[in-house]
Amino acid sequence: MLRNGSVTVFFPLDTARLRLQVNEKRKAILSEIVKEEGLLAPYRGWLPVICSLCCSNFIYFYCFHSLRASWLRGHKSTPSRDLLMGTTAGAVNVFMTTPLWVVNTRLKLQGAKFRNADLRPTNYSGIIDALVQIIEEEGVGALWNGTFPSLLLVLNPAVQFMIYEGLKRQMRSLVHRELVSLEIFLIGAIAKAVATTVTYTLQTVQSILSFGQHTQHTGGSPLVNSLRSVMHLLINSEEVWHAGPVQRPGS
Repeated sequence: MLRNGSVTVFFPLDTARLRLQVNEKRKAILSEIVKEEGLLAPYRGWLPVICSLCCSNFIYFYCFHSLRASWLRGHKSTPSRDLLMGTTAGAVNVFMTTPLWVVNTRLKLQGAKFRNADLRPTNYSGIIDALVQIIEEEGVGALWNGTFPSLLLVLNPAVQFMIYEGLKRQMRSLVHRELVSLEIFLIGAIAKAVATTVTYTLQTVQSILSFGQHTQHTGGSPLVNSLRSVMHLLINSEEVWHAGPVQRPGS
């Protein structure tokens, strides 16, 4: 519930971030988006994102805590074990929820005024309609666009949990008491900042591939084109860093 509230508060910033990631020719600011597309444009796609967040968070945390309960069983938690459990839970989450996030990316960008002629606009009435259109026009495999960088991005929550748990253990040993809310908040913020920085470039690649509405200038299979896009974006990582971080849960 708190997570959904924070997503709602910062949703306009996430909308601006996504525009910059996918359409690098636009210097997107919120005032410009509101002026060109309306007052509610920064909140476009809010409901599908909230629904997907609930599914994604449930799958990730259920897997993580189930693995934690079964793998530890009396053994002391360590950073390496936390990292392994977070990575495994993240991989399960990626395979099960990537179609939802592909749809969310497209719904959030629907109606956007792109500055890049290579970007094609979409016309979906909702999640179900988007799923049907993508399958009919691009094939079932298109629902898993961006899976490769997403799998690499399972390191994001895994690193976050590893740092978070490690810092909590260190703090408890130093202060010899239970941590207060402010201390837990600061530890969580540090862990998230480090994890986001480590996986920053891959997050932008993930958004671009999820949108998938770039005009194709070369032939080849979807897999080859996807891998070619990943390599091109990683090689040109300086441009990628000018965009913003992704906030997909479990990634």
